Amino acid sequence: MSEHIVHVGDDDFQDKVLNAAEPVLVDFWAEWCGPCKAIAPLLDELASEYAGRLKVAKVNIEQAQRTPLSYGVRSIPTLIVFRGGKPHATQIGLAAGNARAALRQFVDKAIA
Repeated sequence: MSEHIVHVGDDDFQDKVLNAAEPVLVDFWAEWCGPCKAIAPLLDELASEYAGRLKVAKVNIEQAQRTPLSYGVRSIPTLIVFRGGKPHATQIGLAAGNARAALRQFVDKAIA
């Protein structure tokens, strides 16, 4: 996993995500989730490429249960871009077709 990805839980979500100066892409995931495993390398790439412009954080829904509930996460993977401490854009699931291009497009649009 990229050194640019941070793992966040219920106790540090406020500090690491909501109070962040830059936009934060949060991946709500779980170990047993196949699509979550498929998207992980793409998030690693994004975290490196967008370093300084976007923070990438992962929230394991089995370890942190309050935070996903508070943002209505009902399916994983759910990606939410937070800007200024508020949810700005959401993508649920792994995009069909060219997932890498779809993920970049989602991020570029959300942080523009």
